[in-house]
Amino acid sequence: MMSLTEQRLQIALLQMDIAIGEPELNIKRAGQLLEEAVSGAVMPDVIVLPEMWNTGYALDRIHDLADRDGEQTSKLISAFCLKHNVNIIAGSVADTDGEDVKNRVYGFDRKGKRIADYSKIHLFRLMEEEKYLTAGEKEGTFEVEGVQAGAMICYDIRFPELSRKLALGGAKLVFVPAEWPHPRLHHWRTLLTARAIENQMYVIACNRVGVSGTTAFFGHSMIIDPWGEVIAEGGEEEAIIRASIDVSLVDEVRARIPVFEDRRPTLY
Repeated sequence: MMSLTEQRLQIALLQMDIAIGEPELNIKRAGQLLEEAVSGAVMPDVIVLPEMWNTGYALDRIHDLADRDGEQTSKLISAFCLKHNVNIIAGSVADTDGEDVKNRVYGFDRKGKRIADYSKIHLFRLMEEEKYLTAGEKEGTFEVEGVQAGAMICYDIRFPELSRKLALGGAKLVFVPAEWPHPRLHHWRTLLTARAIENQMYVIACNRVGVSGTTAFFGHSMIIDPWGEVIAEGGEEEAIIRASIDVSLVDEVRARIPVFEDRRPTLY
């Protein structure tokens, strides 16, 4: 189906390896990939980084390693956005207010203004996140290029209630930074696709690659359209995954199959 009035956005996902417990190395690598992303043949409108890209899961040291009030992340990303006229969903970072440490998504617009601030609300007990991190208490909604969007982080995608709430609030795009490991590739692809189909929206997911301790991460960052079609997918190595999306397709799909109009929330 072709859109009568297209609203195109060029997306670039930075599928990077992350050095556990080495913020300076990770910041340097992220900077290199950011420069590569804006030097390609097609300039991206939105660049996305993976989960906890500043520290990795160095949870036993996370309070000392975390970005204080997000200052380092904000300074780096805001300046880059302003210089290159690009929006960045800065994955998520470990940041702290001096007491609590949160797994937090920051987003910045073309002028370097912060547009997104979402802390992961579902902490993953298999990695003992709840012992070291403080859960967020509200959903992450914001606008990028005038389009209503939302954020979820990794484990959040196992909770369809969250993505549905974002969709009911008007989100047409949902960004998902992640550190999703082997052997659960099938879960990753299935859950992301389901979130796109059931909510008739774009799901834009950036996963890391590499190995931390005994855990291997498989990448396969994905951009999925409102029909559930995968329009771009990475492999298992560092890469920049690019795609052009037409945001107006969301309205077309929702009009074609009026799922939201046919809901009966009083019964469930």
